[in-house]
Amino acid sequence: MQELTSFLARRQQDKQTLTLVTGVFDVLHQEHRLFLEKAKETADLLLVGLESDARVRRMKGEGRPTHDVVTRITNLRAWDLADEIFVLPEQFNKPEHHRQLIRQIRPDFLAVSSHTAHQREKAQILAEFGAKLLVVHEFNPAFSSTKIISSQKKGNL
Repeated sequence: MQELTSFLARRQQDKQTLTLVTGVFDVLHQEHRLFLEKAKETADLLLVGLESDARVRRMKGEGRPTHDVVTRITNLRAWDLADEIFVLPEQFNKPEHHRQLIRQIRPDFLAVSSHTAHQREKAQILAEFGAKLLVVHEFNPAFSSTKIISSQKKGNL
């Protein structure tokens, strides 16, 4: 968390705009890349909040994530799109948790995909802090980590 604190302090000092994205980013594919590229275009800096392994297991089920959080961070860093990556809190399922994170980070934007859940609620929380929700990418149902993992298990890839 020290890296995040230092990153946010530098951002504030340099008066740079910031877009936040959050997600699992388990098995990276072209739609992840397109989403992150579009999100990066919206501000000076792109900050990625990565779901913890425990939260991914609760959301997606046993056997997920395919890659642990350290590997997912390494894989995302290899794309050189995110200015900083951090792991989201374990307790991150209630509006007050989201509000606390937005209060700490103070992003200008939260970039989401068209299929992101709870957009209205997220937009309301962001507005409390002068930030905006931006739908930057149209969801493509042909690509998902879950489909890729399922195909790999069936031996189709």
